[in-house]
Amino acid sequence: RLPIVAKSAEFVSYILELLSDLGAVRSRAMFGGYGLYLEDQMFGILADDVVYFKVDDANRGTFEDAGLEPFRLESKNATMSYYTVPDAAMDDAKIMCEWARFGVEAAQRAGKNKSKKKRVRK
Repeated sequence: RLPIVAKSAEFVSYILELLSDLGAVRSRAMFGGYGLYLEDQMFGILADDVVYFKVDDANRGTFEDAGLEPFRLESKNATMSYYTVPDAAMDDAKIMCEWARFGVEAAQRAGKNKSKKKRVRK
């Protein structure tokens, strides 16, 4: 069994519906789960029917203070820069979008950092 599995297409559709106020959020299958994208930047992961949003140094504390857990790769016993969302977000589009914005902002910051690194290398 793959360590990352989004168990149902219905779950993916439900999460996309909750996130519809953010704009044209789309999902893409990857490694047995799904990536969540807004404007070609990945800001979330769906794995084992759990939602994770991207974190960085600017927002990690917000997720940790809420008692949320990092995404763990079972095969490598390692964490990634994505954290779960509060249970309340699973039933409330407004709350889900509030947390998703943290992920979108982290993805945007990461994208800007990559652009700067590319310019420096040239």
